[in-house]
Amino acid sequence: MNISGSKILITGGTGSFGNRVAEHLLKQSPSIVRIFSRDEKKQWEMQQKFPQFEYIIGDVRDEARLEESMAGIDLVFHAAALKHVPSCETYPFEAYKTNVAGSQNACRTAKAAGVKVFVALSTDKAVKPLNAMGTSKAMMEKIVCSQNINESETKFCCVRYGNVMGSRGSVIPLFKRQIESDKPITITVPDMTRFLLTLDQSVGLVLHAMKHAIGGEIFVRKAPACTIEILADAVRRKFSQKGKNHPIEVSGIRPGEKLHETLVNEYEMRRITDEELFYTVHPEYNVPKHHSDKPLGSEYTSNNTHQLNKYEDIAKLLDKMGEIELYI
Repeated sequence: MNISGSKILITGGTGSFGNRVAEHLLKQSPSIVRIFSRDEKKQWEMQQKFPQFEYIIGDVRDEARLEESMAGIDLVFHAAALKHVPSCETYPFEAYKTNVAGSQNACRTAKAAGVKVFVALSTDKAVKPLNAMGTSKAMMEKIVCSQNINESETKFCCVRYGNVMGSRGSVIPLFKRQIESDKPITITVPDMTRFLLTLDQSVGLVLHAMKHAIGGEIFVRKAPACTIEILADAVRRKFSQKGKNHPIEVSGIRPGEKLHETLVNEYEMRRITDEELFYTVHPEYNVPKHHSDKPLGSEYTSNNTHQLNKYEDIAKLLDKMGEIELYI
């Protein structure tokens, strides 16, 4: 897949993912970048930064609107989703309508339009899901990755990652707000672990998937992790005038929250390709002969990946994070 001269559609494209991936795409001279979202305010704001893009107001629940938007498109980044765990718990059918039915609409219209590559964005919460958001994303993965069981001109695949550093709903913005308000930093469980992935790395994962998809894969970017306690200590040392004296309080684990993030489960690890920076989870209907057959029971989690324990290492990632991002 060559971006140069291609026509690209980004669903849910007004988030920080859309803004950041757009910067990468512009360097490769696409013919058209089309932004599809239901938020007119964010579209107006994005248009001030990227006036050369096309903007379409619409909802992935509306199949006819998607059909219009797919016309002539070569590449789709499907980022539209309901993603907040509490609201999806309260309104699970709304999560279904956007994340499941909306994704089916996107797949069907992309295939009908002759799109070359379709990359959907997923989450660690889709692995062994505990909540409605994760369950709906797990179904989204099944829908997308099943599209290539039968012959199709369109290559469908997913990318999967944990919380991106500085993303909306993640802990780092919360810690910074608590520091700015001179309140104690609250952590749930000190030994809880989370992957540390920057926004640029998450965009790199999507571009990697676009270039290497055969059909039906889930691509995972390897990343280091640390405990919430170590992360909170690094954030206070970097951003608080009190440094290590800024208080930390333990609030306890919340409903639907996992102690560790799992990006590849024990059954998927039996059909992966293991590369230096990436795992490729191959679909059951197309496992290559030369794949990495890991021992049954092994997983890839934030508890068994490379752990960062030194302040200096985490501070470097906080620098790369830059300003807090409003992200998918």
